[in-house]
Amino acid sequence: MIEITILSGKGGTGKTGITAAFASLANNTVFADIDVDAPDLHLILEPEIKEENQFLGARIAKIDTQICTNCGFCIKECRFDAIHYRTEGGLEVNPFECEGCRLCERICPFKAISSEHSTNNHWFVSDTRFGTMLHAKMGPGEENSGKLVTTVRKNAKEKAREQNADFLLNDGPPGVGCSAIASLTGVDKVILVTEPSKSGFHDAVRLIELVQKFEIPLYAVINKCDINSEITKQMEYFFITQGIQLLGKIPFNEDMVNAIVNRKSIIEYKPDSEIAEKIKEMWNKVTEPIKELK
Repeated sequence: MIEITILSGKGGTGKTGITAAFASLANNTVFADIDVDAPDLHLILEPEIKEENQFLGARIAKIDTQICTNCGFCIKECRFDAIHYRTEGGLEVNPFECEGCRLCERICPFKAISSEHSTNNHWFVSDTRFGTMLHAKMGPGEENSGKLVTTVRKNAKEKAREQNADFLLNDGPPGVGCSAIASLTGVDKVILVTEPSKSGFHDAVRLIELVQKFEIPLYAVINKCDINSEITKQMEYFFITQGIQLLGKIPFNEDMVNAIVNRKSIIEYKPDSEIAEKIKEMWNKVTEPIKELK
C-alpha cells in the first residue's frame, strides 16, 4: 500500500479539487481528509458516515468556586492570562485563553482547580462512491490538530490494510504548521499543489524546504498556471533546480468551480475536457512506476 499526501503551501490553490479528481481515477484506494481544521473533501465526495469516534482534545482548566478562596496565586503564575476575577466575584478560567498546561491545577494550595479534555472533536469512517473515506471535525478554537491528523492517518492505514488497498490518498492541510508536519511524516510520496502568485510561490518554497528535510519524493502541480505566466516560469525553473518533478500545469477554467458547485470532481463533471485529460496524465505519472513494480 502506497501512501500519498497532497499538500499546498497556502490555502486556495485548488488542492482539494485535484484530490477529488485523483479520487475519481484511483482504484482500490482509501481516502483521508486530514485537513482537520477546515475539511472540505466531504463536500465533493459526500460521505455516508458509518462510524463516529470521539477525539479528546486539549485540557481546559476549571475552578471550583465552592473551594476557591480567591487568593489570586493562580492569576499571578498563569503565563497565558487565562484566569480572571469575575464581575460578580470569584475566579474563572477563560477557555479561549487557557493552553491546558495544568500549572494552575498543580500549584493551587486548596486543590480548587481541575482540568478536563475537550470532547468537541470527532473523526469518522465513511463510505463514498469511490471507496472508504476517513475524515474529522474539530470544534471552533480547538487545539491538537496535529494529534488528530495522526489519529485519522493511523486508522486510515488500518482500513487500507484491511481492504488490501493499493493506495492511501490524503488530502492534507495548507501551510507548514503542526498539522502539515503530522500529515507528511512517513508517507511514500508528497504532491505539492501551488499557484503562480507571489504568496503561492513563497509558501510553496517553505513547504518544499519542510518536505526535503524528511527526504520524501516530492512532485509539483501548478494550478491556474495562466494567471501569471512569469511566475509560472520562475516556479518551473525552481522545481528543476530542486530536482522536483513537475507533474503538470493546469490553466484556470470555470469548469473546475462548476464541478465543485455540483459536488463532483472535474473527471465526473467533464471527463473529456482538457483539464480532465491533464489530471489523468498526472495521476498516471505518479502511479505508473508503482504499477510496474506490481
